Amino acid sequence: MFDKVITYFESIDPVIGALLATTFTWLLTAAGAALVFLFKGMKRIVLDGMLGFTGGVMVAASFWSLLAPAIAMSEGEGFAKVLPSAVGFALGAAFLFGLDRLLPHLHINFKESKAEGVQTGWHRTTLLVLAITLHNIPEGLAVGVLFGGVAAGIPEASIAGAVILALGIGIQNFPEGIAVAMPLRRQGMSRKKSFWYGQLSAVVEPVAGVVGALAVSFFTPVLPYALSFAAGAMIYVVVEEVIPETQQDKYTDVATLGFIGGFIIMMSLDVALG
Repeated sequence: MFDKVITYFESIDPVIGALLATTFTWLLTAAGAALVFLFKGMKRIVLDGMLGFTGGVMVAASFWSLLAPAIAMSEGEGFAKVLPSAVGFALGAAFLFGLDRLLPHLHINFKESKAEGVQTGWHRTTLLVLAITLHNIPEGLAVGVLFGGVAAGIPEASIAGAVILALGIGIQNFPEGIAVAMPLRRQGMSRKKSFWYGQLSAVVEPVAGVVGALAVSFFTPVLPYALSFAAGAMIYVVVEEVIPETQQDKYTDVATLGFIGGFIIMMSLDVALG
């Protein structure tokens, strides 16, 4: 089955492949959000475990799918070889740091008084969706730049690697959709609106995926920087958003175990199938 998927993606334009792959990750977010039609709420222990799982997948993907290929494709020896990855990683984190300071948003398990970014009178729902949208920008970008590397003919960039990354991000997007939609439903929002806002948070992924693929396919030398940029942005999200969200209640051990499980699954997918 996996071989057939790879064969299909190899037969189409990589930019179209990036669009399809990130649309898949968006649809899995929508699938998770759709659970509000079956359940009104979800226990906090389950939510924290799923958020931990999300963080584990993102950290594993940042190294195995992004940083390691970026270092491998860089020229030179010693510090010269790692410099593009270090610069790109720092820029990715700085980019998310800037967005975090400017864009009003509210993390899932935080009170409205702890909203971040520029002060605004926006509704709590809008702030929650914007927080997850910030989370999804580097994920879409990461998939896109890998497909862009394929389009540019970079040997270290492969369709298999890009598809595996999309699969891993899609897997962790499912609980992410739940994590947005369920709290909204608990607050009294209708099932349809809860679903709408839950899936809306990942709409940015196909956009970021196509932008990343086009940028790298036209400017091939930036690929190591672009891969590391996406990794830096993802790690920033995990440390600044995902982990703190799991530490607001008594289920921190469950969240930690979820993180370990997510890391193992993403690492296994990348090594076994990549």
